[in-house]
Amino acid sequence: MLRIAKLSDYATGLMVRLSNSPGRMVSAQQLATELGLPQPTVAALLKKLGRAGLVASTRGAGGGYSLTRDPKQISLADVVTAIEGPIAMIECALDDGRCSVEKDCATKEQWRAINQTVQAALMLMSLADMAKPVASQRRMDDG
Repeated sequence: MLRIAKLSDYATGLMVRLSNSPGRMVSAQQLATELGLPQPTVAALLKKLGRAGLVASTRGAGGGYSLTRDPKQISLADVVTAIEGPIAMIECALDDGRCSVEKDCATKEQWRAINQTVQAALMLMSLADMAKPVASQRRMDDG
């Protein structure tokens, strides 16, 4: 089964929660409580998201975390890449030399095309899109 890692899913939830509090700082503990996640997991995810430049932190009273950009400017690909590294369906999708049989591989180029399609889809979906209720997304798709 092909799937996004659990930590990327959690990170997306954190980012959506932060997008719902524009201009306000939200503590790691508050995020952990609201999302039902262990505080150490939330802290580790926020650290990775911060290193990727997606969240900013402020220490002290009234401190916490906030998004560094408008949610419309943060893609799902940005979040997944911050947590998991470059998006690659298979080893050779990133670059040559990662697979011992790629020289004779009959499907390498097809997999690279699939990888590009998946990456493009994740890049098209913004954090703002992820924060919308499903019903409003359906109406937009229908109209």
